[in-house]
This record gives sequence, C-alpha cells and structure tokens, in this order.
Amino acid sequence: MTALEAPATAGAVTFARYAVPPNDLGYCGPDDVDALLADAAAGFVGPGLAERARAFEGAWAYLELIAAGAGADPLDDAVVRAYWLGTPLAARVDPAAFAAMVRARFAGQVGGAWDGLGEAGGAVPHHGFQVFGIYPWLGVLRAGMTGPALDVLDRCRIGWGRVLSRAGERAVVRTRPLTWDGARLGLGRPGARVVRGSAGSPGDWVSLHWDRICDVLAPAELTALRRSTAHQFDVSNRTGCT
Repeated sequence: MTALEAPATAGAVTFARYAVPPNDLGYCGPDDVDALLADAAAGFVGPGLAERARAFEGAWAYLELIAAGAGADPLDDAVVRAYWLGTPLAARVDPAAFAAMVRARFAGQVGGAWDGLGEAGGAVPHHGFQVFGIYPWLGVLRAGMTGPALDVLDRCRIGWGRVLSRAGERAVVRTRPLTWDGARLGLGRPGARVVRGSAGSPGDWVSLHWDRICDVLAPAELTALRRSTAHQFDVSNRTGCT
C-alpha cells in the first residue's frame, strides 16, 4: 500500500460519492472512467483510489489547502466534507493562502469572476466557490446569455432536498432551484425533482450533485451546506452583481 492509498477510507468514500456524478458525465476528473470510483461510492475501497481522487486536480487543490490548515490528510473525511459541503473547517483557511492557491492553480481558467477572493468575510474554499467563482457560467449569466448556464450552475452546485418517495434507484426530492433575476443569484420555491441514487428514504435530507443523490445529510451538515451556499450567493451578489 502506498502513502496515498493509506488514507483511502471514509474520506475517500465520501469524495467518490460527490465526484462520481460529474465524472460519469465527463465533466471533470480522469478520462478513463472505470468502476473504481463507483465502487468507492458504494463503500468498497480498492487500491489506487487515492490516486484517482488526486486526478480531480481542481478539487484536490482545495483538499490540500484545507488539509494544510487543519493539519490533516487531504482525504480525511472532515476535510472532504468541508470542500463539498462548506462545513466550518473550510472557513478557517487564511484568505490570503486561499487567494494564492487560486492564482497559482487557476491562472489559465477563462471566464471566472474570483469574487471576494482574498477578502476578509469574502470567498471561502469550498465547491460553491469553484462553481460560481472559477467556472465561467456565472459570467455568462452576467453577460445576459442565460441559455443553459442557469441549469448547469444549479446542477453543478451541491444542492439539498428532502426525499418524498423512492422507486429503486430513482427518487423524488423536494428541493429549491437556483434562480437568477438578471442581477442576483437566489433560490426559488421548493418543487419536486426526479433524481438518481440509492441513498435516502422518504423524509431524509440528502445532498445532490448533477441530479444524483450523494449522501444523507446530518442536521449539522445540512445547516453548513445551506449557510455556505447563502454566503457564496452573498459574495457573488455583493461583488459582481451590483
């Protein structure tokens, strides 16, 4: 077992659950999609999983940054959840260190806004910033070209919803969609959405990524995800949508 494989336990499983949906669609991560990530998402950790996680270069940069500040391994479960859900551990990262990482790692990324980067009370290193601050889709909205941008942003962010019903690998969840009024991001009225994934029973709160259930959320995780999402919206709306 290599040093990178050693921590591939709970954190690697959590990482896989959130990374599988976009990787299956070919949006991020390694090109040679195989059963390794899917098996890990189901709880079966095999050799090489940590290397596979490291191939998600964007996410891995955040994991390394959060881990360095916490004195932990990048695949520590608390670090992984901080990235995907925006738990308080992410907010403990020094804004200057975060800004330096972004400028070094994403210098060639076209179209990102980098709203609130390096500011006290500004951008926080979690997936919400990657979606709204690094990817170009928010810039597309700001340019007045709604097109598919709002739908992409809504599915790429980590959302949440309550399971209403289930039929095998499909579930109906009640969730709030992303909204854009021409100047500001927000969340609309709750509505039903059909998603995939075996996690969650009726009544459970679950996390969503690209129309797939990733995990059942504990109350503290649901609160963290709501708060980190609201904070990211505030940063984006305050700095770029006025």
